[in-house]
Amino acid sequence: MKDFSIKEMPLLLLLVFVCSPMTSSAQQSALDSCGPGISALKRSIRQLENKLLLGTWQVEHLQRHKYFRPLQPALPDTKPDTDHGGNHSSSGTLDSSDMTLIQLLPSAGNLIVHDKDCSELFDRLKLPSGFYRIRPKKHQEPFLVYCDMDDGGGWTVFQKRRHGKVDFDRDWVDYRDGFGDFKLWNDEFWLGNENIHALLSEGNNLVKIELMDWEGKRNHAFYENFRIADEADKYRLQYEIYSGQAGDALTGSGGMVEHWSTCLSGMQFSTRDQDNDRYLQGSCAQENNAGWWFNRCHAANLNGKFYRSGKYKGRNDNGVVWGTWRGLWYSLRHTTMKVRPLVFLDAAGSGDGADI
Repeated sequence: MKDFSIKEMPLLLLLVFVCSPMTSSAQQSALDSCGPGISALKRSIRQLENKLLLGTWQVEHLQRHKYFRPLQPALPDTKPDTDHGGNHSSSGTLDSSDMTLIQLLPSAGNLIVHDKDCSELFDRLKLPSGFYRIRPKKHQEPFLVYCDMDDGGGWTVFQKRRHGKVDFDRDWVDYRDGFGDFKLWNDEFWLGNENIHALLSEGNNLVKIELMDWEGKRNHAFYENFRIADEADKYRLQYEIYSGQAGDALTGSGGMVEHWSTCLSGMQFSTRDQDNDRYLQGSCAQENNAGWWFNRCHAANLNGKFYRSGKYKGRNDNGVVWGTWRGLWYSLRHTTMKVRPLVFLDAAGSGDGADI
């Protein structure tokens, strides 16, 4: 006979009740009437299983990293308790073999996350740059981000290109949920449009775009109140005042015609499997091997194809480009997109939020 686990007991009891001796027509009627209840029980069992898995992971995480409060040895004059299976020495204290080397939970790595972005982490703990978990919205699950605490501090990074090992030619789901590596300081990643939306939806922020070419020269651009809509509006891009030295490539370059076809403000996000651009003759995302806010198509595309050495040739200007600085046919070596509050007291004491 099959052994039933505890988690199957509620469903088993229901089935016993339904399958008790009665006519076949009565059994069928009972099954029909209890169908929704059985489905609800199955859903409840799945939810409990998920909670059990999460709880098991949390306990294993705490044990693996020894996040427990230190065990306090008994005082010398304390009488030993009755032996309940533990190893006690004659002095009434625990043996050194029972004492686990323990440390307290680090504040930024706690299983409970309260900080909505890296600026709050910086203000609260003055942590070094690294990966930390944040929670921009109370109803949202925490997620991992890279915090840049060196450039005045408090920057939450949502895009990074460093070495071309991560493929940015992805579909809609990948760009929505995020992809890349989140372990080392020089990893490449896209934080995910859902997370970026949660991070930027309130506005009142400053986005800094950092650029570096293959000769090691650096440049930057700032945009105030950079934000994207939710998925229902295809993560439409909005931003306000530009400043910096790299040129306003998001708004476009050249004359009125070029500006009309390359300005990205108000554009929806496109990927190779979702074409939301204004280019009627084709797909900018497919031609440029990237997910991005395309118009017809762009003067800036930081998610483009990674070309080593910078200059490249092809049918389309599909590199990692910032057209107002190095042009459309030069693929940049390093790029970073990061955000922090518009008014922020950085490590140098400047309150303007900008590190020029």
